[in-house]
Amino acid sequence: MVSFNMKITLKLFASLTDYLPPASKYTNIVELDIAPDTTIGQLVELHRLPEKLVHLVLVNGSYIAPEKRPTQTLLEGDVLAIWPPIAGG
Repeated sequence: MVSFNMKITLKLFASLTDYLPPASKYTNIVELDIAPDTTIGQLVELHRLPEKLVHLVLVNGSYIAPEKRPTQTLLEGDVLAIWPPIAGG
């Protein structure tokens, strides 16, 4: 069976950087090889990101609504950025 992988960039912000590999924690970026049919939801599960912390999700700067994340697939070169809820004062 032939597997065709593609590269995407995952960016995690604020407290979510704790879920990145140690070498990526200070840059908040990790390059990933994923299968072409991988969804945002699958990546969230794979990296064990708590659903309640996956608040703002952007692909190449475009907002992805929560109801689309389980089925939205990624393309070669996409940048997936995820922010937790931000509390301010």
